Amino acid sequence: MSASVLYDAPGPKARVRNRIYAVAGTLAIAALILVSVLRLADKGHLAPEMWDIFNYSGIRQNIADAVLATLKAFGLAAVGSLVLGVLLAVGRLSDHQPIRWAATTFIELFRSLPLLITIYAIWVGFLTDHSMWALAAGLSVYNGCVQAEVLRAGINSVPRGQSEAAYALGMSKTQVMVTVLMPQAIRSMLPTIISQLVVTLKDTSLGFIILYPELLQTARLIASNTQVNGQYPYVSTIVVIGTIYIAMCLVLSALATWIEKRGRRAKTGIKVAPGVQTNGIPTVDDIPAANPGGAGGAGTGADGADGTDVTKS
Repeated sequence: MSASVLYDAPGPKARVRNRIYAVAGTLAIAALILVSVLRLADKGHLAPEMWDIFNYSGIRQNIADAVLATLKAFGLAAVGSLVLGVLLAVGRLSDHQPIRWAATTFIELFRSLPLLITIYAIWVGFLTDHSMWALAAGLSVYNGCVQAEVLRAGINSVPRGQSEAAYALGMSKTQVMVTVLMPQAIRSMLPTIISQLVVTLKDTSLGFIILYPELLQTARLIASNTQVNGQYPYVSTIVVIGTIYIAMCLVLSALATWIEKRGRRAKTGIKVAPGVQTNGIPTVDDIPAANPGGAGGAGTGADGADGTDVTKS
Protein backbone atom coordinates (compact mmCIF):
# COMPACT_ATOMS: atom_id res chain seq x y z
CA MET A 1 0.00 0.00 0.00
CA SER A 2 1.50 3.28 -1.09
CA ALA A 3 1.13 6.42 1.00
CA SER A 4 0.94 10.04 -0.13
CA VAL A 5 2.41 13.05 1.59
CA LEU A 6 -1.06 14.45 2.26
CA TYR A 7 -3.08 11.31 3.00
CA ASP A 8 -2.80 7.54 3.24
CA ALA A 9 -3.80 5.49 0.24
CA PRO A 10 -7.27 3.94 0.78
CA GLY A 11 -7.45 0.24 1.44
CA PRO A 12 -9.93 -2.25 -0.07
CA LYS A 13 -12.77 -1.36 2.32
CA ALA A 14 -12.20 2.38 1.88
CA ARG A 15 -12.23 2.04 -1.91
CA VAL A 16 -15.55 0.15 -1.81
CA ARG A 17 -16.97 2.79 0.55
CA ASN A 18 -15.80 5.61 -1.73
CA ARG A 19 -17.44 3.96 -4.73
CA ILE A 20 -20.71 3.62 -2.82
CA TYR A 21 -20.56 7.31 -1.83
CA ALA A 22 -19.81 8.31 -5.43
CA VAL A 23 -22.72 6.32 -6.83
CA ALA A 24 -25.10 7.60 -4.15
CA GLY A 25 -24.03 11.21 -4.73
CA THR A 26 -24.42 10.87 -8.50
CA LEU A 27 -27.91 9.40 -8.12
CA ALA A 28 -28.90 12.21 -5.73
CA ILE A 29 -27.71 14.89 -8.15
CA ALA A 30 -29.45 13.18 -11.08
CA ALA A 31 -32.68 13.01 -9.03
CA LEU A 32 -32.50 16.74 -8.24
CA ILE A 33 -31.96 17.57 -11.91
CA LEU A 34 -34.86 15.34 -12.91
CA VAL A 35 -37.19 16.97 -10.37
CA SER A 36 -36.18 20.44 -11.59
CA VAL A 37 -36.77 19.52 -15.23
CA LEU A 38 -40.17 18.02 -14.44
CA ARG A 39 -41.25 21.11 -12.49
CA LEU A 40 -40.13 23.42 -15.29
CA ALA A 41 -41.96 21.25 -17.82
CA ASP A 42 -45.16 21.33 -15.75
CA LYS A 43 -45.05 25.13 -15.70
CA GLY A 44 -44.54 25.29 -19.46
CA HIS A 45 -41.01 26.72 -19.42
CA LEU A 46 -39.70 23.89 -21.61
CA ALA A 47 -42.38 24.14 -24.26
CA PRO A 48 -41.11 24.42 -27.85
CA GLU A 49 -42.67 27.87 -28.19
CA MET A 50 -40.33 29.17 -25.49
CA TRP A 51 -37.34 28.25 -27.66
CA ASP A 52 -38.78 29.38 -30.99
CA ILE A 53 -38.19 33.01 -30.06
CA PHE A 54 -34.51 32.56 -30.89
CA ASN A 55 -35.44 31.90 -34.50
CA TYR A 56 -36.45 35.53 -34.89
CA SER A 57 -33.86 37.60 -36.70
CA GLY A 58 -34.36 40.57 -34.38
CA ILE A 59 -33.56 38.57 -31.25
CA ARG A 60 -30.57 36.95 -32.93
CA GLN A 61 -29.26 40.36 -33.94
CA ASN A 62 -29.71 41.63 -30.37
CA ILE A 63 -27.73 38.70 -28.99
CA ALA A 64 -24.98 39.18 -31.59
CA ASP A 65 -24.71 42.87 -30.71
CA ALA A 66 -24.58 41.96 -27.02
CA VAL A 67 -21.75 39.48 -27.61
CA LEU A 68 -19.82 42.16 -29.51
CA ALA A 69 -20.42 44.70 -26.73
CA THR A 70 -19.29 42.18 -24.11
CA LEU A 71 -16.09 41.41 -26.02
CA LYS A 72 -15.35 45.12 -26.46
CA ALA A 73 -15.63 45.78 -22.73
CA PHE A 74 -13.61 42.66 -21.98
CA GLY A 75 -10.84 43.60 -24.42
CA LEU A 76 -10.47 47.06 -22.91
CA ALA A 77 -10.59 45.68 -19.37
CA ALA A 78 -8.08 42.91 -20.13
CA VAL A 79 -5.51 45.31 -21.57
CA GLY A 80 -6.12 47.88 -18.85
CA SER A 81 -5.87 45.36 -16.01
CA LEU A 82 -2.63 43.85 -17.32
CA VAL A 83 -0.97 47.25 -17.80
CA LEU A 84 -2.16 48.48 -14.42
CA GLY A 85 -1.12 45.19 -12.82
CA VAL A 86 2.43 45.53 -14.12
CA LEU A 87 2.68 49.14 -12.90
CA LEU A 88 1.29 48.31 -9.46
CA ALA A 89 3.50 45.24 -9.07
CA VAL A 90 6.61 47.24 -9.95
CA GLY A 91 5.47 50.06 -7.65
CA ARG A 92 4.92 47.70 -4.74
CA LEU A 93 8.42 46.27 -5.19
CA SER A 94 10.00 49.72 -5.54
CA ASP A 95 12.88 50.76 -3.30
CA HIS A 96 11.26 54.17 -2.81
CA GLN A 97 9.00 54.06 0.21
CA PRO A 98 6.38 56.63 -0.96
CA ILE A 99 5.85 54.76 -4.24
CA ARG A 100 5.64 51.45 -2.42
CA TRP A 101 3.12 52.82 0.09
CA ALA A 102 1.00 54.42 -2.65
CA ALA A 103 0.87 51.19 -4.67
CA THR A 104 0.06 49.11 -1.60
CA THR A 105 -2.72 51.48 -0.52
CA PHE A 106 -4.26 51.49 -3.99
CA ILE A 107 -4.20 47.69 -4.22
CA GLU A 108 -5.65 47.08 -0.78
CA LEU A 109 -8.33 49.74 -1.20
CA PHE A 110 -9.79 48.56 -4.49
CA ARG A 111 -9.42 44.88 -3.66
CA SER A 112 -11.55 45.49 -0.57
CA LEU A 113 -14.30 47.41 -2.38
CA PRO A 114 -17.02 45.37 -4.13
CA LEU A 115 -16.55 45.54 -7.88
CA LEU A 116 -20.15 46.61 -8.40
CA ILE A 117 -19.60 49.70 -6.24
CA THR A 118 -16.42 50.60 -8.12
CA ILE A 119 -18.15 50.36 -11.51
CA TYR A 120 -21.16 52.37 -10.35
CA ALA A 121 -18.99 55.05 -8.71
CA ILE A 122 -16.90 55.53 -11.87
CA TRP A 123 -20.05 55.70 -13.99
CA VAL A 124 -21.82 58.23 -11.79
CA GLY A 125 -18.78 60.34 -10.97
CA PHE A 126 -16.86 60.48 -14.23
CA LEU A 127 -18.31 58.62 -17.21
CA THR A 128 -22.08 59.00 -17.03
CA ASP A 129 -22.45 59.25 -20.81
CA HIS A 130 -19.96 56.47 -21.60
CA SER A 131 -21.12 53.26 -19.96
CA MET A 132 -18.69 51.04 -21.86
CA TRP A 133 -15.67 53.01 -20.67
CA ALA A 134 -17.06 53.10 -17.13
CA LEU A 135 -17.43 49.32 -17.12
CA ALA A 136 -13.97 48.81 -18.61
CA ALA A 137 -12.40 51.22 -16.12
CA GLY A 138 -14.03 49.54 -13.14
CA LEU A 139 -12.96 46.11 -14.31
CA SER A 140 -9.44 47.36 -15.03
CA VAL A 141 -9.03 48.84 -11.56
CA TYR A 142 -10.21 45.79 -9.64
CA ASN A 143 -8.62 43.10 -11.81
CA GLY A 144 -5.44 45.18 -12.16
CA CYS A 145 -5.02 45.01 -8.38
CA VAL A 146 -5.46 41.24 -8.48
CA GLN A 147 -3.05 40.86 -11.41
CA ALA A 148 -0.51 43.00 -9.52
CA GLU A 149 -0.50 40.54 -6.63
CA VAL A 150 -0.18 37.64 -9.06
CA LEU A 151 2.80 39.24 -10.79
CA ARG A 152 4.40 40.18 -7.47
CA ALA A 153 4.19 36.56 -6.35
CA GLY A 154 5.76 35.48 -9.65
CA ILE A 155 8.61 37.99 -9.31
CA ASN A 156 9.31 36.88 -5.74
CA SER A 157 9.40 33.24 -6.88
CA VAL A 158 12.34 33.88 -9.22
CA PRO A 159 15.57 32.66 -7.56
CA ARG A 160 17.42 35.50 -5.90
CA GLY A 161 20.69 34.50 -7.52
CA GLN A 162 19.47 35.56 -10.95
CA SER A 163 18.89 39.17 -9.92
CA GLU A 164 22.17 39.22 -8.01
CA ALA A 165 24.01 37.95 -11.07
CA ALA A 166 22.35 40.62 -13.21
CA TYR A 167 23.38 43.34 -10.75
CA ALA A 168 26.92 41.93 -10.77
CA LEU A 169 27.00 42.43 -14.54
CA GLY A 170 26.26 46.12 -14.02
CA MET A 171 22.58 46.09 -14.98
CA SER A 172 20.26 48.68 -13.46
CA LYS A 173 17.15 47.81 -11.45
CA THR A 174 14.94 48.68 -14.41
CA GLN A 175 16.93 46.41 -16.71
CA VAL A 176 16.82 43.58 -14.19
CA MET A 177 13.06 43.95 -13.79
CA VAL A 178 12.30 44.19 -17.53
CA THR A 179 14.73 41.61 -18.90
CA VAL A 180 15.20 39.11 -16.05
CA LEU A 181 12.41 39.10 -13.47
CA MET A 182 9.24 40.13 -15.31
CA PRO A 183 9.50 37.66 -18.26
CA GLN A 184 10.02 34.74 -15.88
CA ALA A 185 7.23 35.92 -13.59
CA ILE A 186 4.76 36.20 -16.49
CA ARG A 187 5.72 32.80 -17.81
CA SER A 188 5.42 31.04 -14.44
CA MET A 189 2.15 32.77 -13.49
CA LEU A 190 0.53 32.59 -16.93
CA PRO A 191 -2.19 30.07 -15.90
CA THR A 192 -3.23 32.30 -12.99
CA ILE A 193 -3.19 35.39 -15.20
CA ILE A 194 -5.43 33.73 -17.78
CA SER A 195 -7.74 32.46 -15.03
CA GLN A 196 -8.17 36.02 -13.81
CA LEU A 197 -8.92 37.12 -17.36
CA VAL A 198 -11.72 34.53 -17.44
CA VAL A 199 -13.06 36.12 -14.26
CA THR A 200 -12.83 39.51 -15.98
CA LEU A 201 -14.87 38.19 -18.89
CA LYS A 202 -17.61 36.96 -16.55
CA ASP A 203 -17.55 40.20 -14.56
CA THR A 204 -18.62 42.11 -17.66
CA SER A 205 -22.14 40.93 -16.73
CA LEU A 206 -22.07 43.59 -13.98
CA GLY A 207 -22.52 46.18 -16.71
CA PHE A 208 -26.28 45.78 -16.33
CA ILE A 209 -26.14 48.07 -13.28
CA ILE A 210 -25.07 50.98 -15.52
CA LEU A 211 -27.38 49.95 -18.39
CA TYR A 212 -24.56 48.82 -20.67
CA PRO A 213 -26.04 46.53 -23.36
CA GLU A 214 -23.90 43.48 -22.65
CA LEU A 215 -25.17 39.89 -22.64
CA LEU A 216 -26.90 39.88 -19.26
CA GLN A 217 -28.64 43.21 -19.86
CA THR A 218 -29.77 42.02 -23.30
CA ALA A 219 -31.04 38.75 -21.83
CA ARG A 220 -33.07 40.65 -19.25
CA LEU A 221 -34.60 42.84 -21.93
CA ILE A 222 -35.43 39.88 -24.19
CA ALA A 223 -37.01 37.87 -21.40
CA SER A 224 -39.03 40.76 -19.96
CA ASN A 225 -40.32 42.12 -23.29
CA THR A 226 -41.24 38.83 -24.98
CA GLN A 227 -44.34 36.96 -23.82
CA VAL A 228 -45.11 33.41 -24.94
CA ASN A 229 -48.23 31.51 -23.84
CA GLY A 230 -48.83 34.08 -21.14
CA GLN A 231 -45.34 33.60 -19.65
CA TYR A 232 -41.97 35.26 -19.99
CA PRO A 233 -39.18 33.02 -21.34
CA TYR A 234 -36.69 33.56 -18.54
CA VAL A 235 -35.56 29.92 -18.39
CA SER A 236 -34.83 29.52 -22.10
CA THR A 237 -33.12 32.91 -22.24
CA ILE A 238 -30.91 32.11 -19.25
CA VAL A 239 -29.96 28.76 -20.78
CA VAL A 240 -29.00 30.30 -24.13
CA ILE A 241 -27.08 33.25 -22.66
CA GLY A 242 -25.38 31.01 -20.09
CA THR A 243 -24.26 28.68 -22.87
CA ILE A 244 -22.73 31.63 -24.73
CA TYR A 245 -20.83 32.68 -21.59
CA ILE A 246 -19.56 29.12 -21.09
CA ALA A 247 -18.44 28.91 -24.73
CA MET A 248 -16.48 32.18 -24.51
CA CYS A 249 -14.80 31.14 -21.25
CA LEU A 250 -13.88 27.73 -22.70
CA VAL A 251 -12.33 29.39 -25.74
CA LEU A 252 -10.27 31.66 -23.50
CA SER A 253 -9.20 28.72 -21.33
CA ALA A 254 -8.22 26.73 -24.42
CA LEU A 255 -6.15 29.69 -25.61
CA ALA A 256 -4.39 29.79 -22.23
CA THR A 257 -3.63 26.07 -22.42
CA TRP A 258 -2.23 26.45 -25.94
CA ILE A 259 -0.02 29.37 -24.90
CA GLU A 260 1.27 27.46 -21.88
CA LYS A 261 2.12 24.35 -23.93
CA ARG A 262 3.79 26.47 -26.58
CA GLY A 263 5.86 28.17 -23.89
CA ARG A 264 7.03 24.80 -22.56
CA ARG A 265 8.15 23.70 -26.03
CA ALA A 266 10.01 26.96 -26.68
CA LYS A 267 13.76 26.44 -27.00
CA THR A 268 15.76 28.86 -24.92
CA GLY A 269 19.45 29.51 -24.70
CA ILE A 270 22.16 30.29 -27.25
CA LYS A 271 23.63 27.47 -29.26
CA VAL A 272 27.40 27.71 -29.72
CA ALA A 273 28.47 27.24 -33.31
CA PRO A 274 30.83 24.31 -33.90
CA GLY A 275 34.49 25.07 -34.37
CA VAL A 276 34.43 28.42 -32.57
CA GLN A 277 37.40 29.16 -30.35
CA THR A 278 36.87 30.59 -26.90
CA ASN A 279 39.70 32.69 -25.48
CA GLY A 280 42.11 31.15 -27.95
CA ILE A 281 41.39 27.59 -26.81
CA PRO A 282 40.20 25.31 -29.62
CA THR A 283 37.00 23.40 -29.07
CA VAL A 284 36.61 19.66 -29.46
CA ASP A 285 35.50 20.10 -33.05
CA ASP A 286 38.78 21.81 -33.87
CA ILE A 287 40.90 18.86 -32.69
CA PRO A 288 41.36 16.25 -35.43
CA ALA A 289 40.48 12.72 -34.47
CA ALA A 290 43.26 10.22 -33.93
CA ASN A 291 43.85 7.54 -36.55
CA PRO A 292 44.16 4.33 -34.59
CA GLY A 293 45.17 2.16 -37.48
CA GLY A 294 47.99 3.12 -39.23
CA ALA A 295 51.25 4.41 -39.67
CA GLY A 296 52.70 6.48 -42.35
CA GLY A 297 49.60 8.17 -43.77
CA ALA A 298 49.18 11.90 -44.06
CA GLY A 299 47.90 13.33 -40.85
CA THR A 300 48.78 10.18 -38.84
CA GLY A 301 51.25 10.04 -36.05
CA ALA A 302 53.70 7.66 -34.50
CA ASP A 303 52.83 5.47 -31.57
CA GLY A 304 53.70 6.85 -28.19
CA ALA A 305 55.43 5.02 -25.45
CA ASP A 306 52.14 4.03 -23.84
CA GLY A 307 50.74 2.61 -27.06
CA THR A 308 48.55 5.59 -27.98
CA ASP A 309 48.68 7.49 -31.24
CA VAL A 310 50.14 10.96 -31.09
CA THR A 311 48.66 13.25 -33.70
CA LYS A 312 51.03 15.50 -35.56
CA SER A 313 50.15 19.15 -35.54
